[in-house]
Amino acid sequence: MARIVIACWGSHGDFDPSLGLALALQRRGHAVTVATIPYFAAHAASAGIAFHAIRPHVDPSDPALMARIMDRHRGSQVIIGELIDPALAAMHEDLAPLARTADLLISHPLTMVVPMLAEQFGIPWASTALAPLSFFSAHDFPVLPPVPWLKRLDALGPWTGRAIVRMGKVVSAPWVRGERALRRRLGLRTDAHPLFEGQHSPHLVLALFSRVLAAPQPDWPSRTEVTGHVFHNDHHGTSLAPELEAFLDAGDPPVVFTLGSSAVLSPGHFWRESLAAVRALGVRAVCLVGPGNAAAMQGQLPPGVLALDWAPHALLMPRAAAVVHQCGVGTLARGLWSGTPLLAVPFSHDQFDNAHRAARIGAARVLPPTRYRAPRVVEGLDALLRDPAYRAAAGGAAAIIREERGAEAASDVIERTFGL
Repeated sequence: MARIVIACWGSHGDFDPSLGLALALQRRGHAVTVATIPYFAAHAASAGIAFHAIRPHVDPSDPALMARIMDRHRGSQVIIGELIDPALAAMHEDLAPLARTADLLISHPLTMVVPMLAEQFGIPWASTALAPLSFFSAHDFPVLPPVPWLKRLDALGPWTGRAIVRMGKVVSAPWVRGERALRRRLGLRTDAHPLFEGQHSPHLVLALFSRVLAAPQPDWPSRTEVTGHVFHNDHHGTSLAPELEAFLDAGDPPVVFTLGSSAVLSPGHFWRESLAAVRALGVRAVCLVGPGNAAAMQGQLPPGVLALDWAPHALLMPRAAAVVHQCGVGTLARGLWSGTPLLAVPFSHDQFDNAHRAARIGAARVLPPTRYRAPRVVEGLDALLRDPAYRAAAGGAAAIIREERGAEAASDVIERTFGL
């Protein structure tokens, strides 16, 4: 039995894979603790996983905070430069007592103290990448929210990607001044950028996404293993509400609209335009509008539309005609797992790159929020619903994702790599 600490920070899209991996490792007899923000303490407890709180403490259900975090141009700077970096000394203080007694540490891209603790105490560690964006490959360069047009430079060859990475390191250097200072104070190396090569473990990098989204590239870390997505969302519900079940049974498969757990708190005009598109198309729809919002929307709903605060994606999406969503990697993975055509509406962060990859395999169309108006939504949904190629591509992706066994595959490679 090994004592394993999994550290993560962020929203449900960050926490859920960590909890799923923790449960898989615990089933194999390991003692696993998930270290993250207090917001998720009850979720860990209900799953039977030990919990340890780390700073910075934030509330991912706070709409004002989410509006800043989901900003297309400044969201990443807010998370890293304004929330994480100034609190790294506190995160280190919180995590150090737990790390000292661990046999293995597992990091998240935002838990930048884990590589420090591993170096300090001589503890083996694995890192995780939840989406292909984490690798910033020059051979398959990601779509970046502030400058999506840079992706077109891929056609010029890998040298353009390498140049953009160098520029990205310069631009983001002010965001990680606290990380540099803490490393110097601890007497640790400062030659690796924590948002680029410094986030990846030399022992094992777990790419916790499906190979349908990205194939390994020549410049990925050498110890990378693509395991498939780690699903765990039992805390979102294990059955459909009777009202939803009755609605699904009463007619044709609906279009499902969802913005995950973060973008739903800062939706802009998404719901207004979505309802207008549904009216124009004359389709049935289910709108997952976020905690406490469904009641307020009842008077706005056209016939054949049901609004709910939330519903389990794993049970709802397979019964949908199409899914419109923000393309967070967890929502995308569940959508592809469902074999359902997707209209991707990326708001920020990795969502633009995820959307590009879903479209690249033929399972999705992309419509950014700046262009999300009812006529364009109608156009996109009409294509998804009429052209069987989208459902065929989504079905092909689903077959692969369902075979990948992400949590078990990740557990296998962890035990094999570290001799557990």
